[in-house]
Amino acid sequence: MIFEPTPLADVYLLTPRLFGDERGFFLESWNAANFREAGFDLNFVQDNHSRSAGGILRGMHYQTEHTQGKLVRATSGSVYDVVVDLRRGSATLGQWYGVTLDTVKHQMLWIPPGFAHGFYVTSDYADFQYKCTELYHPQSEVSLAWDDPTVGIEWPLVGGESPSLSAKDAEGLPWGRIPLFD
Repeated sequence: MIFEPTPLADVYLLTPRLFGDERGFFLESWNAANFREAGFDLNFVQDNHSRSAGGILRGMHYQTEHTQGKLVRATSGSVYDVVVDLRRGSATLGQWYGVTLDTVKHQMLWIPPGFAHGFYVTSDYADFQYKCTELYHPQSEVSLAWDDPTVGIEWPLVGGESPSLSAKDAEGLPWGRIPLFD
């Protein structure tokens, strides 16, 4: 596994070793010993799997309590995955990072606690899976507006059309109204 730092401190793009031939492929997406050796001593307590149609945007979510670290990947299709740094003491507070996750490169993104997270489906549909370090805690969930002008995420919207949003995501809060992490 290759652990590549991103422009946001503590966020890493991971590229697994892929073993393939005409029959298919094999990759190891999680190995606690290998991650620990790379400096990531993680305890995952929940796995999630979502399927979304093309043009759907899910995010930008985070929890103020039971804050989750996430290891995310697309297992079918393609998504543009985005994180926003919400840590007050961070040199990259308010900055965002986006990367395409797909089944061509099989890359994953490690998102530590303290970040808002979301993704936009750029293929006809996508299966998206993530391992979480804390359980889902809906009482403390917050959504940052996906199109907040202060953050300025540059989403690769297919055909330039507005994304399909859930009611919760359509009511995301602007940057000035979201709680940050100390």
